[in-house]
Amino acid sequence: MAAMEIGSMAAQISPATRTDSVSRRLGSGVARIGSWAPPVSQRNLAVRSVRTSDANASAKVADLASSNGVAKPETSDLTQDIKFDDVVLNPRRKTKIVCTIGPSSNSREMIWKLAEAGMNVARLNMSHGDHKSHKKVIDLVKEYNAQNKEGNVIAIMLDTKGPEVRSGDLPEPIMLKEGQEFSFTINRNLISENTIGVNYDDFVNDVEVGDILLVDGGMMSLAVKSKTADTVKCEVVDGGELKSRRHLNVRGKSATLPSITDKDWEDIKFGVENKVDFYAVSFVKDAEVVHELKDFLKGCNADIHVLVKIESADAIPNLQSIISASDGAMVARGDLGAELPIEDVPMLQEEIIMRCRSMEKPVIVATNMLESMIDHPTPTRAEVSDIAIAVKEGSDAIMLSGETAHGKYPLKAVRVMHTVALRTESTMSAKSTLPVSVPSTPVQALGSGEFAPRELSKMFAFHATTMANALSTPIIVFTQTGSMAVLLSHFRPSSTIFAFTDQERIKQRLVLYQGVVPVQMEFSNDAEETFSRAIEALVNGKHIKKGDYVTLVQSGVKSIWRHESTHHIQVRKV
Repeated sequence: MAAMEIGSMAAQISPATRTDSVSRRLGSGVARIGSWAPPVSQRNLAVRSVRTSDANASAKVADLASSNGVAKPETSDLTQDIKFDDVVLNPRRKTKIVCTIGPSSNSREMIWKLAEAGMNVARLNMSHGDHKSHKKVIDLVKEYNAQNKEGNVIAIMLDTKGPEVRSGDLPEPIMLKEGQEFSFTINRNLISENTIGVNYDDFVNDVEVGDILLVDGGMMSLAVKSKTADTVKCEVVDGGELKSRRHLNVRGKSATLPSITDKDWEDIKFGVENKVDFYAVSFVKDAEVVHELKDFLKGCNADIHVLVKIESADAIPNLQSIISASDGAMVARGDLGAELPIEDVPMLQEEIIMRCRSMEKPVIVATNMLESMIDHPTPTRAEVSDIAIAVKEGSDAIMLSGETAHGKYPLKAVRVMHTVALRTESTMSAKSTLPVSVPSTPVQALGSGEFAPRELSKMFAFHATTMANALSTPIIVFTQTGSMAVLLSHFRPSSTIFAFTDQERIKQRLVLYQGVVPVQMEFSNDAEETFSRAIEALVNGKHIKKGDYVTLVQSGVKSIWRHESTHHIQVRKV
């Protein structure tokens, strides 16, 4: 390793030394924009120079492009004739894309194509299909991950059905007309021109005269006029075509069903057996259900993260405790907008994103993002704006449901989402070199004058992001727990975070975090050898080239090669 006079820098933080200079120089600017800033009392930064060696090249890690979103000219005609003046472009999309897999996309060919188009997470909707069909998808995704030579990583999310209230099966759709009388009964097999069964025995007890029933997320609505022991009699307010197994909501109310049903427990056990990466738990009302599921997973020795779907009226007063208990959240706007006034949904989306960001947890925005593309090859302009708003608000991921599950244009939907997200990100990265975050508790020293390891890591991630942004370098981080990669993602650096880990589960988990490209690689006992192999791999994969600068981070709660008290930032010239 050859020393350089200027250019490459390495910073070491030692608990024995402190200075006010860094926090005063960096922290004050951050505080003005409401972001987390280190306190005035900080650790000393000692600077040295290094240059990476061209030797000791590792086996080639090829292009990580498609599943992590490298822009391709053919992805969408929306990108044609766009001028990127005064914009710093990161050619890699950082906001992740979740695709629901269904009849339109559950073949081997389509899963491969979706991955190449930009899918990062494959979602299994347990409201549809059976274990056999979902097992086929899981096996195909794992086959893709094993066989793909370009480094793409696709995570698997199992989305529970939850305590949904649905109408029964119909031999053919029923047209509901405004003013028509129509009834729902708990006699599930009863079907007539004006009556249909529901799958919930306490349905009659949960509804009151005067309530508004919403069908299919509000596509149709009915006013409750009266009820008997087993039937709710309604008048159609907004008509439409009623099909089989449509979702029913009562405006402003949640069903008194448990959040995890017997079917959900069977599906959760199926997920444990097949080692999915995430659960998305439907209709979570309080933190207790999250603790219950996590205790179950701990008993199974299953390392699966739990994401809560915020979609019921009862969840809103408990947002803080629910998100705190979870590993992340999904803004499920369909049922959320059915149980609550639809005009509240945009503000709730922003609040949920902010809460997740403040707790360093990933957040997904879902439902109706490109709904028109189920049947049409191009999106509405409002849908394009919806994607852009979710990206600007700081969502880690954005989700496609029917668009990829049963739509006519699943690949085009992914390409549009990729292009809009990438274009939106390109306008954001040029605004500031300061880390982007949300208000949170500043780092505090313990009574002894020392810092808690997690708080010290948070401070260090802040400074690493500042350095990388100022020098326009990608970040390379080495992690065995994923914690430092998550912290770096929290501060939203302008460039990509290449997270090298020797743990497969960590690699899969980091797929969901904004801006993180996980790479699995064995670590040697020699730190410099591992650094060199990682940089060589990125050069071979054409992510960086000789002469580029990179910000290299060796830190986190769990030490790899360092002493527990030592943290490093290095800016190296390749």
